[in-house]
Amino acid sequence: MLHTLAITGPIYLVIALGFLAGRYGIFAKADMRVLGTYVVKFALPALIFTALSQRPVGEILNGRFVLDYAGGSLAAMFVAFAWAHWRQGKPLSQSALCGLGMSGSNSGFVGYPIAVQVIGPASAAVALALCMVVENLLILPLTLVLADSGGNQGAKWHRVLMQSLAQLLRNPIILAIIAGFGVALLGIPISDVMARTVNMLAMSSAAVSLFVIGGSLFGLETRGMRRDVSALALGKLLLHPLAVGAMVWLLPPNEPMLRAGAVVFASMPMFGIYPILAQKYGFEGFCAAALLLATVFSFVTISAILLLLGPGMGWLPAHR
Repeated sequence: MLHTLAITGPIYLVIALGFLAGRYGIFAKADMRVLGTYVVKFALPALIFTALSQRPVGEILNGRFVLDYAGGSLAAMFVAFAWAHWRQGKPLSQSALCGLGMSGSNSGFVGYPIAVQVIGPASAAVALALCMVVENLLILPLTLVLADSGGNQGAKWHRVLMQSLAQLLRNPIILAIIAGFGVALLGIPISDVMARTVNMLAMSSAAVSLFVIGGSLFGLETRGMRRDVSALALGKLLLHPLAVGAMVWLLPPNEPMLRAGAVVFASMPMFGIYPILAQKYGFEGFCAAALLLATVFSFVTISAILLLLGPGMGWLPAHR
């Protein structure tokens, strides 16, 4: 128990520090957006490129991991969509956003800092890259197609899909994944100067991303919608890792550490841009409230899941 708290405690202390920095005006919301842009466009791409380019291709191309994470994420997405649309009677666009909220993890900002302490830097970085492939090439485009189908653009779903894919090709994270795979596949040597430069950027990812999450949570409210957003938050924190865990149990990845890594990344709250994506459809308040509750609840749920994966199931070594 103490070992688990030693992993999760520092993570949430940095998040709390970011929240207090926003609460007392040390950093404004605009400052947090600048720091977030730095993480997304420089630090995380450097981290992913470093991890992929310095490992053999056979270790990176883990089809079972991708299948497990994609299958579990799609299952969680379908459950959330069905609950919102057919049980709660919510609009198609809001139901699609509920599906995204229950299946899209904050892999880079929260997931990686925790995973690196649990499964080690090398496995955590590879798992991060593969999770982001699933999230950016499958979950996010599918959500946008479903959400836009609920409005006046229903007949143009194929255009939405093509626009989403075109935007992905300009995403620094996706470009880093492609570049990392290419360097590993072709065996292109990287100079010491370049390697150290990229590593310096990569090392800044964890602390800055957690600080940004904390600052972004300041000012979010849950009034008038706590029942629905609580259900969505708990579904993300419990159903998503359960679905991914079931897939991992049925079809375990080739690398043992990735077995636990898939569940750890699925255990994270939804990503920080979740409310931003919802602005187009008018549900940013609902999504922001869900993000706030999921982040708060996740301290307890992630700690419990790490205990289950370690002493409970033996998927993790007793000490790292």
